[in-house]
Amino acid sequence: MEKWVIVNPAAGRGKVGRLSGAILKAARAEGARAFLTEGPGHATELAQRAPEGARVVAVGGDGTVHEVLKGLAGTGKVLGVVPIGSGNDFARMLGLLGLPWPKALELALHAPEEAVDLGWVNGEPFGASLGIGFDALVAKKALSAPPFLRGMPRYLYALFAVLKELSLPEARVLVDGEEVHRGRMLLLAAMNGPMYGGGIPIAPMADPGDGRLSVVLAGEFSRTGVVLILPRLLLGRHLSHPRVRAYAGQEVAVEFAHPVPAHADGELLPEASLYRAEVRPLGLRVVGGRAGARAGGLVPEPAGT
Repeated sequence: MEKWVIVNPAAGRGKVGRLSGAILKAARAEGARAFLTEGPGHATELAQRAPEGARVVAVGGDGTVHEVLKGLAGTGKVLGVVPIGSGNDFARMLGLLGLPWPKALELALHAPEEAVDLGWVNGEPFGASLGIGFDALVAKKALSAPPFLRGMPRYLYALFAVLKELSLPEARVLVDGEEVHRGRMLLLAAMNGPMYGGGIPIAPMADPGDGRLSVVLAGEFSRTGVVLILPRLLLGRHLSHPRVRAYAGQEVAVEFAHPVPAHADGELLPEASLYRAEVRPLGLRVVGGRAGARAGGLVPEPAGT
C-alpha cells in the first residue's frame, strides 16, 4: 500500500510551514511519499493522483482536509489527518486533537482503518460539517480576521462582525422529503460531527457512524436573540431553545428565493438558492481516528477544548 503525505505550509497561519521540513523528513523516513502544496486546489490534485487504495494523509487544518477529501471521496483511498490548523473540527470528530504531530503522523501512517459517514452537498463532499446561512457568512468573514486569532476566538470575532448587518432569508427545509420549516431562518447545520467553527458544539448528538446527518435549524432570531443564545451554544445547551430544532435524516434540502452562502467543513461553497445534502453511510475510510487512538493506547483531547 502506498502512503502519501500532503503538507499544506500555509495551514495553521504558517505553523505548518515552519514545521514542514521536519514533517517531510519524518514522513519519508516512514517510507511515504511526501509533498508540499503550492496553492489552493493543489492538495485535491495530489489526492487524485494517489493510486487506488493508498493512504493519503492531510497535514493541516479543516481546509486542507477538505481539499484532500475532494480528491479521494468515492474512491478506495484512505484519509489520514495530522491536525495542525486553525479549526481542526474534522480531527475533533475523529478524536485526534491533543496529539503531538509526530504521534498523529505515526497513527495516520500505521494505525488501523475504520469507516465514517461521508456527506455530499450539491456534488461536493464534506467530512464533518455543512453550514447554510448565518454561519457561512461568519466563515467568510473569518477569512479576514486578524492572523493571531485561531479556533473559536476567530469564529467569535467573525460572528460579531456579521451580526451588525443581520438579515434573515426566507427558507423552505425538507428532511427526508418532509417539510420541517418554512419561514425566516438564521442558519441550518447538517452535521456528521458534533462541532464546527473551531470547537463550537452545534450538534452535540451527532455521530459520524450512525448513517444520518444531524440537522440543527435556527429559525427567526433578532440580533439580541443571537447574542443571548450564544453562551448556550458554546456550552452545547442551545437545543432546548424554542426557536432551535433538531432533526436527523439521510437527505436534507434547503430552498431560498435567492442565493445564500454555505460552507462545507468551513470552506465556502458557490452560493446557491437550493442546497441538496445527503449522507453516504460509512462512505469514507479513515485512519488514525477513533480506532487508531484506541489502538495506540492514547487519550485524545476532550471535545471542545
